[in-house]
Amino acid sequence: MDSIKETTLGFYQRINNTYQNYLDKSTPHAILRWVGTYILFGLFMLRIVLTEGWYIVCYTWAIYLLNMFLQFLTPKFDPSLEQEMESSSVEEGTSKMDEDDDEFKPFIRRLPEFRFWYKATVSTITALICSFIPFCDIPVFWPILLVYFIILFTLTMRRQIQHMMKYKYIPFDVGKAKYSNK
Repeated sequence: MDSIKETTLGFYQRINNTYQNYLDKSTPHAILRWVGTYILFGLFMLRIVLTEGWYIVCYTWAIYLLNMFLQFLTPKFDPSLEQEMESSSVEEGTSKMDEDDDEFKPFIRRLPEFRFWYKATVSTITALICSFIPFCDIPVFWPILLVYFIILFTLTMRRQIQHMMKYKYIPFDVGKAKYSNK
């Protein structure tokens, strides 16, 4: 009985190591990873459009991707919370920073790119699998879900962009200073 457990555990360990090896090899190839994920996105959208069903699965998937995208755009250390902490420490007289302190703070994402890609790919594969399960095809009036998602996306992104403007951070390389080697 113990040899069967050891054999089974060894088998799962080999599968896990192989899987992790492929993930590690794919890490530097960001463009190819995202191309594969966009192909999965396209297959899932094609499946939804052609079957005219599984709108709840699609809506849930889209909300999950929106949530992850917001985490991707948000800094790991929220400037609004840091500002509150600094103002409370100034009131208590324990602040160590000057008001004119412009120390460089790199943009560190709350959700790193690789984790974002991984979660987006896994969620798309899961949604694609769910689109083949009849139990998950709950009948709904899809235009209401679409309008609600558009409103949710617009309001959420407006709030995120206002936060980015207020605390002056840019989560992408666009518009950032670039220095050349001389």
